[in-house]
Amino acid sequence: MAESAQTWKNSEQVSIKVDPERILSPIDDRTYSGFLEHMGRCIYGGIVDFENVKPGLTNEKGYRLDVAKALKDLNMPVVRYPGGNFVSSYHWQDAIGPKENRPRRPELAWLGEESNLFGTDEFIEWCEFMNVEPYLCLNMGTGTLDEALAWVEYCNSSKNTYYANLRRNNGHEKPYNVKYWSLGNEVWGDWQVGQLSSTDYSKKAFQWAKALKLLDPSIRLIACGCTGFDNWDYDVTQALVSKIDLYSIHLYTSHAEYYKNVTGPAAAERAIQISAKLLDLAKITQKAYDKDIKICFDEWNVWDPIRADGSKGAEEKYHLGDALAVAAWSNVFIRQAHHIGMANIAQCVNVIAPIMTNKDGLYLQTIYFPFLLFAKYMRGHSINLHVSGPRYEGETNNVQCDLGWVKHSEPILNYIDVSAAIYEGHVNIAIINRDLEKDHEVNIRLEGDYKDTSLTYTVYHDDVNAVNNFENPNNVGITEGTVPTSDLAAFKVLKHSFVLVRVPIA
Repeated sequence: MAESAQTWKNSEQVSIKVDPERILSPIDDRTYSGFLEHMGRCIYGGIVDFENVKPGLTNEKGYRLDVAKALKDLNMPVVRYPGGNFVSSYHWQDAIGPKENRPRRPELAWLGEESNLFGTDEFIEWCEFMNVEPYLCLNMGTGTLDEALAWVEYCNSSKNTYYANLRRNNGHEKPYNVKYWSLGNEVWGDWQVGQLSSTDYSKKAFQWAKALKLLDPSIRLIACGCTGFDNWDYDVTQALVSKIDLYSIHLYTSHAEYYKNVTGPAAAERAIQISAKLLDLAKITQKAYDKDIKICFDEWNVWDPIRADGSKGAEEKYHLGDALAVAAWSNVFIRQAHHIGMANIAQCVNVIAPIMTNKDGLYLQTIYFPFLLFAKYMRGHSINLHVSGPRYEGETNNVQCDLGWVKHSEPILNYIDVSAAIYEGHVNIAIINRDLEKDHEVNIRLEGDYKDTSLTYTVYHDDVNAVNNFENPNNVGITEGTVPTSDLAAFKVLKHSFVLVRVPIA
């Protein structure tokens, strides 16, 4: 393979020392949030199917029940909507009221058409069905401040005012109380309708934030950051630190070469750290000392836009190597839990997604399984660990943006990538073996007293390019097992695999 030229520094035994008494930070449950965009088959044919109503597959509202079950198993606390790039030419009032009166519009982000059959009321009802909190993204491209204020009033007001009464007239007496609102999406991008400079965005967003908080002081506003390591991020944090509650950054990683693919998420670790320091700097320079602003990483995933073109629905087919990259992303969020207030995998269904559907059912992509394990077990508190062992010295990069700098900026790109959490009476250790060719013996050293038997959950296939599909939906999955806790001193981690070890505290 082309990757064989990649080398790892030294070959000493891997050691993982975990100290559950050294708690780094609570892990915010919103780390496992999702994202739905009017893109490809994410909404229509994804979470709903209005044209293919089948008993047992859809309910009376058109919700795909199999999709709902797969998403509920991930226990996502928040779902972001309706975009994404889509939102920058979206007008929310097109998608309320009687469906027969809703206009069909050209859609500029992905060059399609939008029926507007699924809009604000349908999304909020679906969120209630799913027991998740809604997070709405405001149109700062073709949208106006009046339109944004009207949307907040429609969703949240209990007063006797026009848009609150419009919601009531549409059959929804009680306010929705939508807490999370973002001030635009990727306004910095030249692909965005209504692209702005950092200066122009900051001025506009400052005034929008001021007005929106006057209307509803309870809402939490999320600023539109860039990657976290861009000049935009310095400018916007300086300008908006006094007005925002969360700071959004976006990044996707992917590469055809295996090692570049599985090491790419290291860029997200630096992005979070840099953004956090920029926010600290802004709090100092702008004298906003009391602000507690976390990172909202509200678009992240493995995505190769050449392999999965957005204008063609971005139906990425994920292999095992991509699953390891998603596990690496998740390890980053656990290690950096102190800075993370929310993270939203993009997206939930069909579009660069862990779940794929057709008219008769679904299958779970390889990336579903590490996300599921993290969502189930890597909660509670992030805890201190130390990993020693061989380090990657090869090249780093990304298909979407230049990440060649990562190998120089990130001093520890470990061969074995690890995070740890204490949750529900267990020490949970998430381990990725990024070695393409070799199993590795890992010496897991745990401080404290533990029960005799630990649980293991392994995502592995001998072929790192293995995929799931409708013909073979169970090709890659989770293998459950047990291991004597004493044997963790010499624990074998399979080549190119992910394993989560749950050690019960005595």
